[in-house]
Amino acid sequence: MRNGRKIKDTLYEQVARIGKAFSSPKRLEVIELLSQGEKSVERLAQEASISVKLVSAHLRELRTAQLVETRREGKNIYYRLADKAVADLWVQVHRLAENRLEELQSALQKIASQPGDLVPSDRENLMKAARKGEIVVLDVRPAEEYLTAHLPFARSIPLDELRQRLSELPRDRSIVAYCRGPYCLMAVDAVELLSKEGYRAVHLREGVAEWASEAR
Repeated sequence: MRNGRKIKDTLYEQVARIGKAFSSPKRLEVIELLSQGEKSVERLAQEASISVKLVSAHLRELRTAQLVETRREGKNIYYRLADKAVADLWVQVHRLAENRLEELQSALQKIASQPGDLVPSDRENLMKAARKGEIVVLDVRPAEEYLTAHLPFARSIPLDELRQRLSELPRDRSIVAYCRGPYCLMAVDAVELLSKEGYRAVHLREGVAEWASEAR
């Protein structure tokens, strides 16, 4: 084909735009946060622990690659992922990294407060037990993220409310706490608090994005 090399170069260059968007650690964190639902620039900056100016720059890169979309409400601009496939790609990327990179595997083990906290995902048994009321699946993310999407049978108690709402949780059943995924520490903190208070609690590594990715 005439100009075949030029066409091929153009194709790879366009695909590389997605790779470039995923090449920044902070942009990956922003993608993970947006996998939980729509957020304002200010909220993203707060949760990613960076300035509004810097998170805005990351969002421009993501928008250039057409990975995010916006919605204006008054003076506020809210960002969301452009497609569920963006969250799926994030899940596949971090799972590949976890399988291939020993440094990442080692870092993940340091998240666990106890060796058994990073429980394996056994969807069928977990849902069966939750459906029967044998365990409590606890979502410790902010309430608005729970309202956007949550695991089946999960109940919501945000981490910053957990200590005041311990009486809502049964002491005769195990509690499986989860948050935004394997790199989120809210569920780890929740398990630590629950264990100190005498509850049987474990940390589910998967979040909504990982759960949804497996379901598709």
